[in-house]
Amino acid sequence: MLNKIARSAILAGICIGIAGFGYLAIGGIAGAVIFAFGLLAVVHYAFKLYTGTAGFIEWKCSEVGTLLWILLWNIVGCLLVALLARVSPLGLQAKASSILAGRLATGWWRCGLLAIGCGFIMTTAVKFGREGKWLPLLFGVPMFIICGFPHCIADVFYYLCCPVGELLQWKVLLLYVSIVAGNFIGCNLTRLVQR
Repeated sequence: MLNKIARSAILAGICIGIAGFGYLAIGGIAGAVIFAFGLLAVVHYAFKLYTGTAGFIEWKCSEVGTLLWILLWNIVGCLLVALLARVSPLGLQAKASSILAGRLATGWWRCGLLAIGCGFIMTTAVKFGREGKWLPLLFGVPMFIICGFPHCIADVFYYLCCPVGELLQWKVLLLYVSIVAGNFIGCNLTRLVQR
């Protein structure tokens, strides 16, 4: 039986996967705007999302371990929605492949640096959302998408929509780890600078 954190993290991954599904279906600025539904749902239900949690943990081994557990279950939630995307008649797989190809062309270290911007935006938006202020969520999500700042949970959804052959490359793993690390730094940027 899955514990409460695992169930919450799976649901958060499903929310972001559905948001990513909508973004792949529509694209552009409209797609970026409707993607905000995913984060709104996560904050409303207080689900455990990696980028919604990383900026609020105490820096202890046990909490970092829990954060990695959340990341794993977020990926599982995204996988469930990615399986739906694979059977969709909307041609989502080709769009997801172009996102992965674009990330790979940008390079792992540049994507890692750009991911810092996403982490900062996400923690700021979630902080406002927890205070009942929803506009930063509505503006922050389209901002990170339009700026091309990678989000490790959205990206894993896109990658899982791609053909398996595109995923089974060491450079995809390196790319993903750099995005996870960049998001973590960005989520904690305010705390790091203020310390």
